[in-house]
Amino acid sequence: GEVTDVGGTPFDFRAAKPIGRDLNNSDRQLEYGHGYDHNFVLNKTPVNAEGLWLAAKVVEPASGRVMEVYTNEPGMQFYGGNFLNGISIGKAGVPYTFRTAFCLETQHYPDSPNHSGFPSTVLNPGQVYHSTCVYKFGVEM
Repeated sequence: GEVTDVGGTPFDFRAAKPIGRDLNNSDRQLEYGHGYDHNFVLNKTPVNAEGLWLAAKVVEPASGRVMEVYTNEPGMQFYGGNFLNGISIGKAGVPYTFRTAFCLETQHYPDSPNHSGFPSTVLNPGQVYHSTCVYKFGVEM
């Protein structure tokens, strides 16, 4: 129910860093979620004609694979695979185990209806809700 500054915390992804670098820090929020499972407030600087902004950029340095996430939503949930237990099986029969995957899901802030300072999620009769999320994949060498 509160927006807090990420500066100086394991939640500061404003500059590129490995996802797991700060996972073992003694942080109450990381302990609650067994890792990352948190909503981030996005910097809403439009980057294209559709009004979408860059929410995240993930780079896999060994292969150069890149994923960029663009959205018009005010927040993004980052889940770090903290509850994967090997039951689900992926490509080539490889099990999804603890922290072997992550999700970036654009959305409004959790519990928005109960916080007047959060972006509204109220949709009145006759109104149309429109949300856009673009996942862009590429390679950087």
